[in-house]
Amino acid sequence: MNADEKAAADRSEAAFLPLSVLAKRADFLRAARARRAPTEGFLLQARQRQDGEADGIRVGFTCSKKVGNAVARNRAKRRLREIARLILPQQGRDGWDYVLIGRAEKTAWRDFAALQADLRHALRKVHGGDR
Repeated sequence: MNADEKAAADRSEAAFLPLSVLAKRADFLRAARARRAPTEGFLLQARQRQDGEADGIRVGFTCSKKVGNAVARNRAKRRLREIARLILPQQGRDGWDYVLIGRAEKTAWRDFAALQADLRHALRKVHGGDR
């Protein structure tokens, strides 16, 4: 199997691993008080949950009006959701909450491969030497 076939297989497997989405404000606030990893395309906030709090990987997305009009905010959130869907099942950690925050004039228009690289870098940064 060459690299392209392996990447396609990884993408197809990732499509079947649903991520739980953060919906409560309290979860976003707890993540905001935890670890941060700023990148060119977005800000990642991550926290390890307490035992028994929830299972699996949970992720939240937010874009303020600073990101742009509704079209730009929705585009930015769609792109953040897609990079999370592709990368978090492999590189995220069970028992962690992640919040991806869009950046003005960056998230909606940054190269998609660069956004993926940003998320990989941010995950390495927040997890540090924990592995």
